[in-house]
Order: sequence, then C-alpha cells, then structure tokens
Amino acid sequence: MRSSSLLLLSFLVGVCDVRGASHFRVCAFNLHHYGDSKSQNSNVMSILTKIIARCDVCLLMEVRDTKEKAVPLLIDSLNRYDTDHDYSSVASGRLGRSAGYQEQYVFVYRTNTVTVTGQYQYPDDRPGDVDAFSREPFVVRFKAPMTDIKEFVLIPQHTTPVNTTKELDALYDVLQDVRKMWKTENVMLLGDFNADCGYLAKKNKKNVRLITEKNLTWLIPENSDTTVRLSTSCTYDRIVVNGETFADAVVPSSATPFNFQIEYQLTEEQALEVSDHYPVEVLLKNSKLLKAGHMLRNVAFKVSSTGGTPLALMFVLSSLVFQMLSS
Repeated sequence: MRSSSLLLLSFLVGVCDVRGASHFRVCAFNLHHYGDSKSQNSNVMSILTKIIARCDVCLLMEVRDTKEKAVPLLIDSLNRYDTDHDYSSVASGRLGRSAGYQEQYVFVYRTNTVTVTGQYQYPDDRPGDVDAFSREPFVVRFKAPMTDIKEFVLIPQHTTPVNTTKELDALYDVLQDVRKMWKTENVMLLGDFNADCGYLAKKNKKNVRLITEKNLTWLIPENSDTTVRLSTSCTYDRIVVNGETFADAVVPSSATPFNFQIEYQLTEEQALEVSDHYPVEVLLKNSKLLKAGHMLRNVAFKVSSTGGTPLALMFVLSSLVFQMLSS
C-alpha cells in the first residue's frame, strides 16, 4: 500500500509539472552597466538570458542602453531561448543627475503570466525634500492571475552609495504616495539598495522609516551575500513587502540571492563579466498550485487510511488536477 501511495503521489506531481505549474518568481538584478558592449558579448548574453528566463518579472538596473538596441536584443534572446513563454519589457526614461551618467529601470516580464496595468514615474518633488533620489523610482503595477495575491505594485530603487540612508528613508514617502494613488496595500520595493556594509551604518538604521516601520517585511536574509567578488560579502540587494497580506502571499524562505556563478560553473572572472551582483528573487504563491497541493494531501490521507485502489484513483484524480491547472 505504501508503494502504491507513493506511485500515486509521484504521478500526480508529474501531472502538475507537465502543466508547467510553478510558483511566480519576482527578481531584481543589477546588470552593472548593461549596454551595447555587453549585448554584443555572446557568452554574457547567454548567461543573462538563462538567469532572466527563470523569472516571471525581473527588474533590471544599471541599464545604459543609449543606442536603444541592447534591451531589444535581450528580449529577442529570451524569446528564442524560452519558447514556452513570451517576453516583453517596460522601461523608465534615462535617470540621473548628471547628463554624462544615466541609467534606466527596466522590467522584463512574461506576457502569458502577467500584464502591466499601470506605470508611474515618481516626480521626486516632495516639498522640503526635492530631488531626494539620484534615480527616482519608476513604479509599475502588475496583474498576475495565477498568484494568490492577483495584483501588485513594484517600486524599484538603485540607491546612490554615498546617499543610501537618505534615499532608503525617502522610499517610504514613495510607498505612501503609491498606496494613496492606486488604493492598494500590495506593494513590493526591490533593487540594489546598497543596504549593508559601509553604505548603511548600523547607527543610521533607526533613521530609515523603511526599516523601522513594522508593517514592512524585509525578505532577503541578513548576511546573504549578493555580491560576486570573493573579496566582498554584503547584502546590498533587497526585497521588501508591505503589509500582512503580501507577506502571506510569499512562499516561505524563498527570498534569496541566485548564485549564478555556482549554478553555471563560472570562474569569478567569467561571473564578473556578467555582473558584480547576484540577482535576488522571491516566489509568490500560485493559487492553482496551492489547490492542487491540498488535493494531493487529501489523496495521500485517503489512500493511506483506506483499502482503496490507488492505481484506479490515479487516473481519475490526475484528470481533476489537470483540469484545475488548465482552467
């Protein structure tokens, strides 16, 4: 009976895998000067494509695509690599106080799992705190029906290292602005916050409302290394969610850096050609997968506690799970 139960569960889990059911992955990746030069490097593009194709939505930072060719090349590479999904992007304008150095925020997303329902360039003109950001947030609202939370807002930020404390605190004002404007509590803040080591002193954390506000949950564990260089170990890159509802919609312990150097067996030199940061990511619960999981647990209980015929039940229940994931 035990072996039949395991066979049944394995079969049903296999049905879920065949249907492509998985939790929804949100990523944030500082590409370290992504532009024409990197987009022409086939080895770098191959690794970037593999990394980003893991994500349903991926925030890209330090995009310096002055010729407006590098991002389209990346989207084309993604669509050729992963034919199960269609990829598109939405981007800010060029941001920065100096005309000689500007960056863009770019959100790459799978059009068959998520849609863009709104976008907003924060004006950074708050009275008494004008021009708080070097690269003010480009805020995007997404609808993702497969997730437990259904719809959410992403606020990106790449702080300036010398101004990290001020910019992180000012993000709290952006959050309040977005909550009021779009009447939603489902907000995630993410990006290269430079929120560790020498850029954010412990004594300054009490002055950052994004840290002291109890309704905010910082998901990337402290002491996680989001840097590629062996000589550094800092948790610069972060993901923060607003409110209990959003926190509950996150798969527990899923927030983590993705060490692509180990995953793709790269030397430090090869990894640094891709970026000097690891992407950070988190999984949002898939509502259909949760329902299928409840069904599998019920099946396991019934099979183990009755004298039923699991092989006969296998085909009936696999059909039910199949229909659930297809609906």
